[in-house]
Amino acid sequence: QVQLVESGGGLVQAGGSLRLSCGRTSGSHAMGWFRQPPGKDREFVATISWDGTYTYYADSVKGRFTISRDNAKNTVYLQMNSLKPEDTAVYYCAASPYPHQRSYEYNYWGQGTQVTVSS
Repeated sequence: QVQLVESGGGLVQAGGSLRLSCGRTSGSHAMGWFRQPPGKDREFVATISWDGTYTYYADSVKGRFTISRDNAKNTVYLQMNSLKPEDTAVYYCAASPYPHQRSYEYNYWGQGTQVTVSS
C-alpha cells in the first residue's frame, strides 16, 4: 500500500508562484498531478516517469508548471508559476505503474491540497 501526502497549497495572488510537494511512503511509480476546480470534474495537470526522464503536461499549464521528483526523498514536486485565477482547485497527486493522463490509470491518491489564486 502506497500512501501519498500533498503539501504546499495556499492562497496566492494572480501572477504568483507556489510549489506543491507530494511525499510517498514506498514504491517505484510514475506520478501524476491532477486538480479539481470548484464545481468541475477532476482534470489532468502533469505526469512524470519513475526516473524523471519523461514528463507531460496539460495544455492549460504548459510553460507555467513544472513537475519534478527527488527519489532519494520519495517526493514529487509541482512548481507553479504565473498562476491564474482559473488555476484555483484542489490539487491531488497520484501514483501509477506508468505515466498517464487518465485518472483511472492511477492506483493511489493523496488527500489533496487547496490552491486558491486571487485576481
